[in-house]
Amino acid sequence: MAKGANLVLIIGAGIAGIQAALDLANMGIKVHVIEKRPCIGGRMAQLDKTFPTNDCSICILAPKLSEAARHPNIILHTLSEVVGLKGTAGNFNAKIVEYPRYVNLDKCINCGDCIEKCPTRVDDDFNAGLKKRRAIYLDYLQGIPAKVTIDPQHCLFITRGKCGICKKVCKKEAIEYDQKEKNINLPVSSVIVATGYDLFDPTPLVRYGYGKIQNVITAIELERLECASGPTDGHLQRPSDKKAPKKLGIIQCVGSRDKNFNNYCSSICCMYATKEAMIAHEHDNEIETKIFYIDLRAGGKNFREYLERGEQEYNISYVNGKVAEIREDKDKNPILIYEDINKGKVLTETFDLVVLATSVVPRKDVDKIADALGLERNEYNFIKTLPGVPIKTTKAGIFACGSCHEPMDIPSSVVEASGAAALAAEIIRKSR
Repeated sequence: MAKGANLVLIIGAGIAGIQAALDLANMGIKVHVIEKRPCIGGRMAQLDKTFPTNDCSICILAPKLSEAARHPNIILHTLSEVVGLKGTAGNFNAKIVEYPRYVNLDKCINCGDCIEKCPTRVDDDFNAGLKKRRAIYLDYLQGIPAKVTIDPQHCLFITRGKCGICKKVCKKEAIEYDQKEKNINLPVSSVIVATGYDLFDPTPLVRYGYGKIQNVITAIELERLECASGPTDGHLQRPSDKKAPKKLGIIQCVGSRDKNFNNYCSSICCMYATKEAMIAHEHDNEIETKIFYIDLRAGGKNFREYLERGEQEYNISYVNGKVAEIREDKDKNPILIYEDINKGKVLTETFDLVVLATSVVPRKDVDKIADALGLERNEYNFIKTLPGVPIKTTKAGIFACGSCHEPMDIPSSVVEASGAAALAAEIIRKSR
């Protein structure tokens, strides 16, 4: 076996990837973690709280991120991706590309002087486009590594040879415009894919008016509005007039269970919609929420009790019905036209704010990832895994955990991550 092949490669540094890395590292196994974004943390870092306990999301995640960053057996590669993999289980060779940050990690102290002076503002994708960030920025407040990054697509110096203010104001001389991408060849024994998921863009569902009716937003946008580190510092407000909403409507299965888009259940929507309604009520006890659903699916431990708690304590009501259309009145209030299945009637109701619980979908670059690793995708374009052993992919020595192979919640992703780590460790033990 090639020297260094007792390493494990993990692709994706969300909660699943980090959990797998920590499990392996604590067994004494060296791990390389590949993350495409400037900071580790993944989707969980965007969330305010987690269901069914309503614990602070970053309070759970941040200690794990810090431990991973400090662990001697874990090497983090941010702004990186795997572009090729050759070999067989126990003796792979991975080709990795590290893209330039244009900031020296050893010199940067994240003082923020460069961010303050940068003149360029672009949509902040971490905050779901609800605020602007600078061309030099920290991915998110608690991000690790706590170092800034230059966005090469919007930096005036990189794109036009002008500006250069960040370099002028940096007292630590950490700005390095001449950084180049690096190619790394890494021998590894096994690979764990933990690339997570994206969220369905509801724009094609024109009947919901997303993108045209200001007070129709997505669930991830509501998540950021409710979060204390979000664009409004946790103050829930309508996009149209910044007023605090008193009546919320949440529509389930937007893009899910729809043969025209994603003909599967996204698994977590019933729960996260209830969680977001609970958080809204905690912000303002006068808020009432109606959740429009096709079926309520709450299969996890204490999930059903969680939904009942929402009804009893948080002024949430569940309507078994299908929303046909959303219109807008003169005050920019969304008007829902829906069929109440239990009453057998078509009804109209006005809300202050309407939230679309959008489908969990495969990563936009899943084809690129799968092709680089030589993996198959299933009928929905998620990473394909084996029947009965959902952690194993169709290629020996490569494992998958979390929502890269099917929609799932955080606890299930963590369990799978530990399972994938155990299988990866087994390959190393056999080689020894």
